[in-house]
Amino acid sequence: MKSRKEIKREYKERKGSAGVFQVKNTENGKVLLGSSLNLEGPLNAHQFMLTTGSHRNKELQKDWNEYGPDKFVFEVLEVVEVKDAPGFNLSDELTLLEQIWIERLHPFGERGYNTDSKIRQA
Repeated sequence: MKSRKEIKREYKERKGSAGVFQVKNTENGKVLLGSSLNLEGPLNAHQFMLTTGSHRNKELQKDWNEYGPDKFVFEVLEVVEVKDAPGFNLSDELTLLEQIWIERLHPFGERGYNTDSKIRQA
């Protein structure tokens, strides 16, 4: 049986996936587009903030309160493919993916909850 210390160390060493995600309102089709070098954290954080009524995006929070949690999906759109190549830069690859998805979804105004093109989160 593994000790608590070993489990903690393994968790810290585990590499999170970098990529692009969305929080989608299935009622009106609006999306909040986001990205992170570790996808697990922000998806959980958005869900937690919305559930507790403390999300910093007021429009998203308003719709969450109005339509209810069952009208929203939290999904990973694309994960950065890590390459074992000289010069590979995870952050640069993620920036490229961000640009592709922003162009694809235009998550602003009537179509989304984003207020600007800076979508990366910790």
